[in-house]
Amino acid sequence: MSVRILALVGSLRAGSHNRQLAEAAVKLSPEGSEVALYEGLAEIPFYNEDIDVEGSVPAAAARLREAAAGADALLLFTPEYNGTMPAVLKNAIDWLSRPYGAGAISGKPVVVIGTAFGQYGGVWAHDDARKAVGIAGGKVIEDVKLSIPGSVTRFAEVHPADDTEVVEQLTEVITRLGGHAAESAAA
Repeated sequence: MSVRILALVGSLRAGSHNRQLAEAAVKLSPEGSEVALYEGLAEIPFYNEDIDVEGSVPAAAARLREAAAGADALLLFTPEYNGTMPAVLKNAIDWLSRPYGAGAISGKPVVVIGTAFGQYGGVWAHDDARKAVGIAGGKVIEDVKLSIPGSVTRFAEVHPADDTEVVEQLTEVITRLGGHAAESAAA
């Protein structure tokens, strides 16, 4: 049985380096794991308890919850916008956190990684995403991290899937997350 990892990208831009990193993760899935890139975060309305009512949850939010519920683990890719994670990723986490205590990510292993233009690769955004996911009920794997700095120059002419160092690091992230997911499933 293959470990199913759902990848969420916090950037909506088609040419996003974080999206490229997620696409590389899909290609690099080691044997025993499968990374599925979620499409559709842009269609999900901002979280509002008034519309999160059984029987009338917006279809886009319901699809996200269903995808997360069917995954064994989540891999979040986030750039850094003004020192924190993008609203689209925070919104996805908010939808996945409900109902409180029984959300679609409750107890699931989650790793947050990404790339950003700055010299630290988006670590503030990654830390904020880990905090939000942990409060939302996800099991944040704190010792699996990857923050790639200088995205604009590093990936100007090279796709992350063609960067040997990134391939090695990303493969290790997926392998370790898959191991945590397998452990959680066996427990």
